[in-house]
Amino acid sequence: MKTKIFQGTLVAGGLALVTILHGCTASAKKEEVKTEKAAPVATFKLEKEKLSTALRLPGELTAYQQVDLYAKVSSFVKTLKADIGSQVTQGQLLMTLEAPEMTSQIAAAQSKLKAQEAVYTASKANYDRLFETSKTPGTISKNDLDQAMARKNSDYAQFEAAKAALKEVGAIQNYLEIRAPFSGIITARNVNLGAYVGPSGKGSEFPLFTLQEQKKLRLAISIPEVYTGYLKDGHQVTFTVKSLPSQTFTADVKRLAGALDLRLRSEKVEMDVLNNDKKLLPGMVAEVSIPLPANASTFTVPKKALLDTSEGLFVIKVVNGKTEKVAVKKGRETDNRIEVFGNLNAGDEFVTEPSEEMRDGTVIKS
Repeated sequence: MKTKIFQGTLVAGGLALVTILHGCTASAKKEEVKTEKAAPVATFKLEKEKLSTALRLPGELTAYQQVDLYAKVSSFVKTLKADIGSQVTQGQLLMTLEAPEMTSQIAAAQSKLKAQEAVYTASKANYDRLFETSKTPGTISKNDLDQAMARKNSDYAQFEAAKAALKEVGAIQNYLEIRAPFSGIITARNVNLGAYVGPSGKGSEFPLFTLQEQKKLRLAISIPEVYTGYLKDGHQVTFTVKSLPSQTFTADVKRLAGALDLRLRSEKVEMDVLNNDKKLLPGMVAEVSIPLPANASTFTVPKKALLDTSEGLFVIKVVNGKTEKVAVKKGRETDNRIEVFGNLNAGDEFVTEPSEEMRDGTVIKS
């Protein structure tokens, strides 16, 4: 009886051992199958490359010269010689104003001038006579001669002041004619015939005219700090506008601020644009393309090789079949490649398409 129980126990133990060995063998086979099915990780060798790119920035077109014309004296609009869209030349009469009180002021100034002239003429004649008489000793005292000279000089000063007052009133009268300070086009008119205009208060809220020079325009852009070294005086850039998407225009760099805007951390750059055909209009927004020359001393990687994580930007380096994260900073980029800067060496092997699951020391099959 004991022999039969012992034999049964041996049989049960053998079956259990066989089951365990079979399970281990099956698990090992599954792992082998998984290892055989795992795709190799694509890698590439790091090399220096010339990367020629272009920086695209928005820009604004403005008139080369623009001025708002206002009235300097309180008056009424008498005549209009120009309107919106009028092409005018420098010095051309645009508007005449009327100030009736100016006529009275001029007449009063002229009368005062004539009166002072008469007074001066009389005092000068009196001094001249006394001076001639004083040549005979004992006829005219020196004090009387000095008094006559002082009166003559005083009347002469009053005469000169009257001339200056008349000139001032005449200059103010010239302000009743509004003329173009430079050649251009009238882009705004805010008054009609008979309207009251003045230097302050009602009638001066808006300019009489707005004059722009449009045969030459300014193109202004703000260059980010990292790209400020690429643009110099005289460089040529290209740009497009939305209203003429099929045409490309050129502009020459003429003015650089030479300092960064403290708010945007960018440098303002202005370019001159010839616009003789007037296809471009002030106020247009342009898309400016700035060429960035190639630099042979930089490393470039495929964009997919850059791992962007919450900790920063990395590339995954392969050393002896294991991964190693290398922190980098990016520079210029094209459609599929990007400049990187960091602890990098030519010939290093990197993962083409890394993932966040690749930690330092992860074994990969390349």
